[in-house]
Amino acid sequence: MKRRKFGAIVFGVLTLGAIATSIFRMIDGRDVGFNEIVMIAMFTMLFLSALTWGGKDEKDGIYIDDELGRKITEKAAKMSYHLLVVIILFAVAIEKLVYGTVNIFLLLVLGIGMILLPAVEFVVARKYQ
Repeated sequence: MKRRKFGAIVFGVLTLGAIATSIFRMIDGRDVGFNEIVMIAMFTMLFLSALTWGGKDEKDGIYIDDELGRKITEKAAKMSYHLLVVIILFAVAIEKLVYGTVNIFLLLVLGIGMILLPAVEFVVARKYQ
């Protein structure tokens, strides 16, 4: 079995196990906290990464280090940045509608998120000038 498939299977099982553990905690009446959410996110991230990127030694899939891999990473990073800013904006709006107030830390994260991409682009562009 190729390392890519093996990694995807292992991380897929771990992801499902983390989700099942969290569901059982909710059914049991216990809180699902920071550790459970981070564990699910981490295993899902590793699972998707194992599905996406191949290895040069086994010559399977797209390599993260070649030109296409860098292009995919660049495009995905920009798309995920915009999506995350929109999600934070919706979270701020929903919180305002539900509770009538806005969490100052969430608003601060939204502001930083809106400024971050143009600031990084400016710094990178200055490097090439």
